[in-house]
Amino acid sequence: MLITWLERESAEEERERTLDKNRRVWELGIGNAEKMCGISLIVSGIKIDLSTLLPNHTTQSPQFPQPFLFSEEEITAALRRRGPDSLGAKTVNLYFNNNNNLFDEPQSCVVKSCSDEEGAVENGCGNRLYGELRFIGATLQLRGVNPVIQPLTDSFHNVLVYNGEIFGGIHLSSDSNDTEILMQSLANCCSCISHEGRCRSSTCFEGSRESVPELLSRIRGPWALIYWQDSTKTLWFGRDAFGRRSLLVHWPTHSDSRLLLSSVSPLSSNQQHYDIDDEKAKVEMSFWEELACGVYSISVSPLETDGHLIGKVKKHEWTDTELKELTKWERTSVEPKPENLSLDFKKVLTIEQGIVENTHIATSHKVLKALKESVKRRTTLNRIYHTQVLLGNYKREKSAPIAVMFSGGLDSMIIAALLHQCVDSEYEIDLLNISFDGESAPDRITARAGLNELQKIASSRRWNLIEIDADLPKLTSETQHVMSLINPAKTYMDLNIGIALWLAARGDGWLYEGTHCERVKYKSESRILLVGSGADEQCAGYGRHKTKFRNKSWLGLDEEMKLDMQRIWKRNLGRDDRIIADNGKEARFPFLDEDVIKTLLDIPLWEIADLDQPSGVGDKKILREVARILGLNEAATLPKRAIQFGSRIARESNRKNFGSNRAANQASAGSVVIYGSSD
Repeated sequence: MLITWLERESAEEERERTLDKNRRVWELGIGNAEKMCGISLIVSGIKIDLSTLLPNHTTQSPQFPQPFLFSEEEITAALRRRGPDSLGAKTVNLYFNNNNNLFDEPQSCVVKSCSDEEGAVENGCGNRLYGELRFIGATLQLRGVNPVIQPLTDSFHNVLVYNGEIFGGIHLSSDSNDTEILMQSLANCCSCISHEGRCRSSTCFEGSRESVPELLSRIRGPWALIYWQDSTKTLWFGRDAFGRRSLLVHWPTHSDSRLLLSSVSPLSSNQQHYDIDDEKAKVEMSFWEELACGVYSISVSPLETDGHLIGKVKKHEWTDTELKELTKWERTSVEPKPENLSLDFKKVLTIEQGIVENTHIATSHKVLKALKESVKRRTTLNRIYHTQVLLGNYKREKSAPIAVMFSGGLDSMIIAALLHQCVDSEYEIDLLNISFDGESAPDRITARAGLNELQKIASSRRWNLIEIDADLPKLTSETQHVMSLINPAKTYMDLNIGIALWLAARGDGWLYEGTHCERVKYKSESRILLVGSGADEQCAGYGRHKTKFRNKSWLGLDEEMKLDMQRIWKRNLGRDDRIIADNGKEARFPFLDEDVIKTLLDIPLWEIADLDQPSGVGDKKILREVARILGLNEAATLPKRAIQFGSRIARESNRKNFGSNRAANQASAGSVVIYGSSD
């Protein structure tokens, strides 16, 4: 039974949390506090006007009482797995001013807010509740000497739940807390919804103070947040421009009139669907959807016609010039001239002969430098855990604060080699490898070969290759759990990737010491997990890129890569963040650092990839050159292999759900929806 498995997992995690308090130490180096969180907001009693986002959407009136599809407790349980260190909640109640009549002129109706610790009437808020904002935050503390419990509040009655890291854009001192600094910065923002039009507030001083969208546009790093600005009765929420942190939304419907935001969906909502009216027909929608990247606001005000509060939703443009350019994903040099290709062909020959021209090295070194800085930002200033790990029948002290999602392929090998350069060699590095076919899976073979190559270039490092073996038919309850995590994604491909990532992120497997050594049981305690997402999209690593290049040449390839980058938030990153964070781990994506994206965009496309060349040579060509500079000559020649194929879960899934690989291929199994409408 699923509940039995979940209860067992919860008990084990609680025991681990208790032990963890007695075996932690704080800080590798000096750094600001950092955390990964599960965040959520439940909005009740307010009519949400979505006319600017969804013109055909009918504004739903709040229904009281209404049997909701799931409770706050179910949302909290899902968030707690993401943030096992602390859990908090905060309620903001919205009232009309006690001195006003509901049907006064709108300009004389005043909305007041009171927190759950305050009395409504005593604080002049009135005696009739009209709306409620329920903020929830679960925290995984990664660094910092002072634990932070979310939601955060300040003396201005603002409320913040935040899931992310600040790598730039806002100044942070070495001993500061990023969430608290962000809260202070948000409190200093003007009362304008934006500076796109005429400022409505005298506190803005003609634009000398930033608006909230301007502040959030400056942040470098992954984030998702929900923020109540009490002075303007405005709710702000959103996620970074590339969607590296999950944030799901449920817009109010007849079946559930609440507005819901959450890092992850509860298990009970993973098969809930409803229909909405489109101009031509009814369109089936999932209960949850990925919130599109951006900054949103909901301004709350009285509605004169029926006595409800109404919240008008608006999406804001990014204001930072550099960020706007990155989101456009436009490359200056796309189509090569004949002399460019001739010169590049000579470079391929010299590389194969072991001779690399200086001009070519300069380009590769730019990418290498950007990637190394990206890995350094994500790894060097983190809280470290010294733990006793059970290895067979004995214990040994171990410190491996950071792990790599590891197939032994090009991307994970580059990340591992750069991580070695960024973290002192006294710390171990866990390499997490998943297989559904034991030693025969392609990713298991390349992982062992990759370990040997890493040991050659970094012999002073203790590398822990953790081999996680899985048997898909036995994962019934785990499969149901992962289905709730990938939600709203719902194809077999999403599920296969999700199961593989989820099991790998748990890090519960066997420590591989060599072909002549017996493996011993090992569980990774690393809370930071580096993942190679974004490398294929930016460097032409997918098979469809080769197809597009063959059919439409360089311009077609560029358009396909642009499409991949502009939809990666929806197809990959939200799903992967939810999967990995469910294990109390934080996924970090070095290839999706803003500086890495800019560096790659500044390079001519024909130097990024040359798809006239064979697989393992021309695809992701620039990264293969980076690998050679790092001394990873074997990894530099490996072809691309997606996790569902390299781990062999796709094959096992095809046999289980379609009878055979052939039948699955005929049915295009990867894109088949697991479940449809509940009708």
